[in-house]
Amino acid sequence: MGYIIGYLRALIASIVFLIALLLGALLHFVTFLIGHFNEEARESIRYAYIHGACRVIWFCIQGPTKVIGLENIPADRACVFIGNHRSILDIVVVLAYMKKPVGFIAKQELKKVPILSMLMEDIHCLFLDREDPRQGLKTILTAIDQVRGGLNMFVFPEGTRSRTEGQFLPFHAGSFKIATKPGAPIVPVTIVNCGDLLEDHFPRVKWVSVLVEFGEPIETADMDKKAQKDLPDLVRSRIMETYAAHDEIVLKKAG
Repeated sequence: MGYIIGYLRALIASIVFLIALLLGALLHFVTFLIGHFNEEARESIRYAYIHGACRVIWFCIQGPTKVIGLENIPADRACVFIGNHRSILDIVVVLAYMKKPVGFIAKQELKKVPILSMLMEDIHCLFLDREDPRQGLKTILTAIDQVRGGLNMFVFPEGTRSRTEGQFLPFHAGSFKIATKPGAPIVPVTIVNCGDLLEDHFPRVKWVSVLVEFGEPIETADMDKKAQKDLPDLVRSRIMETYAAHDEIVLKKAG
């Protein structure tokens, strides 16, 4: 019976996702017109919609979810969120619970997905081509400019999803320039067990606990070159320590 419910939840979430895309396309054009008169209202409405849509999608697909440390997010300045990457649902759970507007560095392949790529661009997501170093550099430079301009960015510096729960790929140093160049704080984000929710038995959704913890910010404004060089390992170790601290509780299967 649990298997049937898992497939049913996945089907419902997929239908909700498609509806959200269609409504989002309509909203895109409405807010495009609004932007001619009030750019701030356009930005606010677009992110509020994405936040709300992800809340509904997550409600359809989630198991017991715990989010810790939202108070650690700086309210008065742009920051860069650095998180481990295990699942296609990582972005959904972050957007579902984080009210502060944020754009993501996403893989180039998502730019080819109709409507979805448009909605991602609406909240200032950027697409990174890992096969083209020149285009990759342009994306990083654009992200740096966005952070300088007051926009928040979320980066998964592993570059691709880890295939095994609890294992972390190396963090690519280039991603950290998005924070160090404008001197923005880094907020480590630990995502636990999203892979066991869906990835490990796609397309069935499994009823498991998920935890997201936003860590204390790491200031980069006055970092010397050695500290900047060590930054990827520092952030990775903090995320790994946080993951290990929650491992026993969160990985208990709820069904």
